[in-house]
Amino acid sequence: MSVKTIVQQQYRNIVDSAAAKLGGLKAPPEGWLRTARTALGMSGADVAKKLGVTRARVTTAERAELTGGVTLKSMQTTAEAMGCRFVYAIIPASGHVEDIIAAQARKKATAIVGTASQHMALENQKLPDDKIAQEVERLTREIALEMPPNFWSDR
Repeated sequence: MSVKTIVQQQYRNIVDSAAAKLGGLKAPPEGWLRTARTALGMSGADVAKKLGVTRARVTTAERAELTGGVTLKSMQTTAEAMGCRFVYAIIPASGHVEDIIAAQARKKATAIVGTASQHMALENQKLPDDKIAQEVERLTREIALEMPPNFWSDR
């Protein structure tokens, strides 16, 4: 096993671990800043004072969070002002990292086998559907394992 493969597996484990812990977590409708502030019983003015900004700035940050316009730094600073810790993660929408890789490999394999099948059909050498399915499975495993340079391209 190559060093690259080992490192990639370590990163997959990190992402999968985060997904297992956070997979069901959804942002509250009013956003995390306002939710945490309310849970702590802090007013916007209390948070503003700790941050050394105006109350309007806290309100702006809370609204910006809802529209995706708040910075990570602002989230972190505001969380710390409330005695909290800001945590973010990028996790698979569903399942594991391997599932995303397998889906991409299957997409590539299906395209390759589909093209070959079309050419074979033109020459009256079309394979039966079960053989085509077997070849897609075999090629999917091979592509997922090798992850060629064009793995993530749509071609």
